[in-house]
Order: sequence, then structure tokens, then C-alpha cells
Amino acid sequence: MKGKKRQALAAIETRREQLGNLSDSLWDHPEVGYHETFAAQTLAQALEQEGFQVQRGLAGIQTAFSGTFGSGGPVIGFLGEFDALPGLSQKADCTVQAPVQEGNPGHGCGHNLLGVGSLAAAIAVKQYLQENQIPGTVKFFGCPAEEGGSGKGFMARAGVFDGLDLAFSWHPGEVNSVSTESTMANYQISYQFQGVASHAAMSPELGRSALDALELMNVGVQFLREHVPLETRIHYAITDPGGSAPGIVQPHAEAIYLLRAVHLPQVRELYQRVNKIAQGAAMMTETSVVITFIKACSNVIINSELNRVMQQNLEEIPPADFDEGDLELARRVQGTLTPSKSYFETLYEEITDPEERAKLEQDIHAPIHRAVMPLAQERQGFVSSDVGDVSWNCPVAQINAATAPAGIAMHSWQMVSVGKSPMAKKGMLYAAKVMAGSAIDALEDPTIIQRAKEEHKFRTGGRPYESPIPPDVMPRIL
Repeated sequence: MKGKKRQALAAIETRREQLGNLSDSLWDHPEVGYHETFAAQTLAQALEQEGFQVQRGLAGIQTAFSGTFGSGGPVIGFLGEFDALPGLSQKADCTVQAPVQEGNPGHGCGHNLLGVGSLAAAIAVKQYLQENQIPGTVKFFGCPAEEGGSGKGFMARAGVFDGLDLAFSWHPGEVNSVSTESTMANYQISYQFQGVASHAAMSPELGRSALDALELMNVGVQFLREHVPLETRIHYAITDPGGSAPGIVQPHAEAIYLLRAVHLPQVRELYQRVNKIAQGAAMMTETSVVITFIKACSNVIINSELNRVMQQNLEEIPPADFDEGDLELARRVQGTLTPSKSYFETLYEEITDPEERAKLEQDIHAPIHRAVMPLAQERQGFVSSDVGDVSWNCPVAQINAATAPAGIAMHSWQMVSVGKSPMAKKGMLYAAKVMAGSAIDALEDPTIIQRAKEEHKFRTGGRPYESPIPPDVMPRIL
């Protein structure tokens, strides 16, 4: 590693305690999407203390912000998330399910780590620009409501990511790897049925059941599943069953649908078909339906050029040094997990190179994975992420970093439990160094940026970004 790069990454180590405390502070104050006032203010203040120019209220969203340092090009962005998940309150370092406060949110996806890790990377690149007196701009983006709110989608629609040359992100988890999965595009929609209440025994003929309409819609969608592309996913939740009294014809009912497909045109077509089913259910029951578009996000555009740069940094930078205390906590948490194939094992099984497999064998059964997975082949994933909307604006690359015990599930109380642990913060700092190192490589070698942009143009077919969110739809605070 070159001396200038090593010196810049040292800025992360010198702030180790400060960054860990920052992450803990977000963990202690979990907030769901678009309510992250504490997290946004805390991170924005940390940026200001580091000399970044902070702009708040991006895209008209109170908790969306950016921090900018430097001038001129290239412009490199880091994506930070900080929202928690509802109902996942959990005590730290505890190996039984024990909420801090029943019903409260918790960081079950590690976004307290994600946001601070990306901020740490931005600080290191700022240090590099400052010490070497070279042109370039680093931007940290505070992105709210990744969990079900598509905050980056609304930010992208408003042009927040215009002018970026590259962007980097990461995600906490159980492996150290470059993300080579494309995500699914999605729409989220509310279907609200309105009927007429009546006494279900004395005068049922006077009632028009909104709940009947909702159930007929759900049945219709079940039949639709046979006639959509194989990769399509259709999920729903009944958010309003109309009431709890069976003796009343239910006058209102609501469901929220989440529609996923590989490409946006497929989601758009699916949306139109589901709408027809809802309208048909309303006709059958002589009720009415209000269809409300909540949010959407685009599929991720993979960039193999940036992926190779991130892979090189994953292998070049020393991984987290987990000690016996980390391993012991990991073993105790693993004892609470439902046995299943881990993500590490899934990736390992796909490796055909004997030398690569041999490198990983000693880490297969480790309670925390330190090994770096080889760069995997691109694949189609089945989750969605609003990072996709950023990736249509500029080349984007992401890594996963081991911050939790092997085999852990995202969105679980176990993930919340280890979110303040030393192992989590060690993995966070490793991820920060890998992202910063990748950005510094791009600053030192402009041909990386050129090749990444050429690939981006090829993969998008030269099509400009078109937001999947209609212009009149505003962020919905759930």
C-alpha cells in the first residue's frame, strides 16, 4: 500500500473511539424511516466538526442531508443509512430475546454501523485530499428510510446525486465480500377499500363489505402468480381488516402490496395487472378502492470495474482482528440461531478453484468470518435496495463486511444484540478503510473512473435515469 494512502486510512484508526461512540449513540436512539431526527443531526454535526459543508433537508426530506469537502472533480460519494426497524428493540450483548422497551424499534440491519462506516470513509478521503492538495470532492450522503421508504429514490428524483462520478457503500453482515448481486426493482402500493357498514345478522343485504373486496383481491393475486415471470415476487400485508366485530359488515379495509421484478418495466406491468384485480374486486362487491402509490426503487446496475477495485482493497487491507472476547460472544449468539446454511457457505460452495477453496477452509466453521471471499460471478438477487436509484446516476460499488456471528439473519433480534459489540465496530472500521482505499485508488488513477463510466454507459444502454416514483408522490411517513 502506498504511503499516502496508508496515511489517509490512518485517519480512521485515530478516530476509532470517536467513531465507535458515534455508532453506539445511533444504536441507543433507534428511529424508523423519515423519523431519524437524532441520527441525522448527530451525523451532520460530526461532519461539520470534520470541516465538511453540510446541507440539510435534501429533496424536501427533513432527515436527508449531505456533507461536502473539496472542490473540482472527480466527485466521489459515500452512501450512509441510519434508520432502524420497527418492533426490534433488544438489549445489547444479550443472548436471549429481551427488548429494551417492548414495541420500540431496533437496528436489526446494522444501519448504525453502516452510516458511521461510510462517514469514516469520507473523513479518510477528505484527509487524503487535504494532505496532498489535489483537486477532487468527497460527499457523504445521509440517506433516510432505506427500510421500506426508498429515501434514496426520492433523493435521486430530486437530482441529489447528479454530478457524482462514483459512489461507494457497504452493508454489515457475516462475510467480507464484494457485492456482485443485482437487486430487484419494486413498487409499494396501498389498496384501501370502502364499503357500507350494516348489521351482519339483521340487515346483511344493506352492507357492502370492504373486507370481502380485499379478500377477493388477495385471491385474484394468488391466481396471477402463475402468469408472471419466474423471478417476480409479490408480497402483501393486511394493515386494516376493517374492525374486530364479526357482527358488523366491515366498511373499510386496506392492504399494502410490495411488487418486485428484475426490471422496472416488468414491475410497471405487474402494477397495472394488480390494479385491475383490485378494481375488479371492488366491482364484485359494490365497494370502491383507492390506490395510493407509496414508493419505488430501481434495480442495481453492477459495475465490474469498481468491484475489482474494491476486491483489491478487501484483500490488501488487514481484516478485523477479532479477539477471544469477540469469538465467545459470537459462539453464544450462534447458540440461539436456527441451524441453516450460512451466506458464507453458499458462496463457498460456488467456488471451483481448489486454491481459493483451500484458503477459505479454515474459516468455514469460525464463529466470525475473517476471510475475504474471492470476487464472485454476477448474479440476480431477490432483495431490493434504493441504492439502485443511485446506480442509475453513476457507477456504484458495494461491499459486505463481517460485523456479526456467522449464520446470523438480518432483521433479527440477534443482529440488534451484537450491534454495539466490539466485533461489530471492528468490522465497521474495516469496511470504512476498504471504501476509502477504493476511492483513493480512483483519485490516483483517473483511468479507473473512465473505465467505470464507460461500463456504466454500456450497462444502462446510455439511457438517462428515470425515476420510478411519480412526481406527485411524496415520502410517506409510516
